Amino acid sequence: MAHTSAHVAHTLAHHIGEIFGLMGNGNAYFLDALLTSTSATYTAVRHEAGAVVAADAHFRTSGRIAAATTTYGAGFTNTLTALAEAAQAKVPLVLVVGDEPTSGPRPWDVDQIAMASAVGVRTYTVGRVDAAAATVTAIEHALTYRVPVVLAIPYDVATLDIGEIPSVPGPGHSTPLAPSSEFAQTSLARLSIALAEAKRPVLLAGRGAWLAGAEEELGALAETTGALTATTALGRNVFPDSEYDLGVAGGFGAPEAMERIREADVAVVFGASLNQFTMRFGDLFHPSTTVWQIDTDDRATNARVGGFVRADVRLAAGELVSRLKARNACASGWRETVDTTADRVYAMGSEFAENGRLDPRAAAARLGEILPEDRVVVSDGGHFIAWANMFWEPSAPDRLAMVGTAFQSIGLGWHSVAGATRANQDSTIVLTTGDGGGAMALSDLDTAIRSAGGRGMAVVFNDAAYGAEVNLYGLKGLDKSPMLIDEIDFAALGSAAGGQGVAVRSLADLEVVNEWKATPVDERKFLVLDLRISGSVIAPYQEEVIRVNS
Repeated sequence: MAHTSAHVAHTLAHHIGEIFGLMGNGNAYFLDALLTSTSATYTAVRHEAGAVVAADAHFRTSGRIAAATTTYGAGFTNTLTALAEAAQAKVPLVLVVGDEPTSGPRPWDVDQIAMASAVGVRTYTVGRVDAAAATVTAIEHALTYRVPVVLAIPYDVATLDIGEIPSVPGPGHSTPLAPSSEFAQTSLARLSIALAEAKRPVLLAGRGAWLAGAEEELGALAETTGALTATTALGRNVFPDSEYDLGVAGGFGAPEAMERIREADVAVVFGASLNQFTMRFGDLFHPSTTVWQIDTDDRATNARVGGFVRADVRLAAGELVSRLKARNACASGWRETVDTTADRVYAMGSEFAENGRLDPRAAAARLGEILPEDRVVVSDGGHFIAWANMFWEPSAPDRLAMVGTAFQSIGLGWHSVAGATRANQDSTIVLTTGDGGGAMALSDLDTAIRSAGGRGMAVVFNDAAYGAEVNLYGLKGLDKSPMLIDEIDFAALGSAAGGQGVAVRSLADLEVVNEWKATPVDERKFLVLDLRISGSVIAPYQEEVIRVNS
């Protein structure tokens, strides 16, 4: 005989190997069963939001689903910002939580189902006879729709003996959406003609292209058409040939590269949502550029799109290659005339800004030269996000994760480290955060240091302010005092939590990174670099935001 919580734990562990959580009354029996009788790996965090964020970061940096667990009530409400971020970013994960008894709410209970629904997350409640089946259904829902799901265990059901744990068929594998409809076939025929006749084609790919495994097909399409390529921030280096790649599109892009994209006569967008930042608030493409989008969404995601094909990106790109070869189409030859290396150059500034503090561009550029090559970067939200995107080129889409950007939140950075660490057990994990978000998430500073140890580091862009607010509202003349932060000594905090904290006031201070790399992993500590940067240097993407809001 086994109780309900054991049914959930065994079934979940059969399909998901990594669980992140914080124990409480509502999930104590679930965790006991998980740890004593399954092979799943459990990582404890110090804040409930951290459990969801770690599971989120695990998926973003590996493509493998993970789970989180917390108690009911306040433990659940602490997860809501992280759940909203995962929902808006379309990240699959399962959050196992306690819930009110089936007899009705207690004085301290809240309507968790309604709260989850309010941020776009569905709840499956475990029953007395279907615990294992409900668990599989929740996992299948998360994977099929690429969304977070809550799996709730009512308090009075958690310890009920409900018999032997049944063998339940696992989640089914979804079939890629083939472009087989008459409309899709007609659209691909039109698009293949447009690409065959294009003089200056551009292919733009996002995270959806990586999730579809479309690298090979997109590379073949770029070669067949002679197109220049670019990616969103979440699709970096999905194209296999970097020689003709313009880098990241949008506010993080190099100015000359963005002007090059505006020269395109035909642009095809694969698996990218075309949000306002990628689109540079409408200025990414020239008004005369014909823009097509291929995505599994049921409609175009931006008004600028003139032609839309609903299909799996890999299948659609492969069919386009076949159609172009059947037409004996010739490559445009445009990309051979373009020096993409020159186009991708960013202004790096000098070592120090006018106020004597580090120029964040110079510091980030130097770090880009000396950070370990085999690295996974996880980013908090805030003004500083530009610097890693501009100067730390990731080798693949899953080597840079920005948890928080979909929901425009900050304070999820330290939590992300544990998830990325478990997902990439041979790589260096690098957190980039600001002082505002870094202070907000300090509850899981310990988790980051404990989980990553000597193969982890954090780079804190410390300007003693909420930089985005200063740039957007302070420059308009609003009182800056609510936007400022008394300078926090993150180096001291890192050392106090068991890491190696270093205050960085000059580029020479960054030599500690080379020393850290030269030390054997098991002999070094988690490195916290407290970069004392100037807040007077405004990121290019922020200048676009300022322009639009002025």
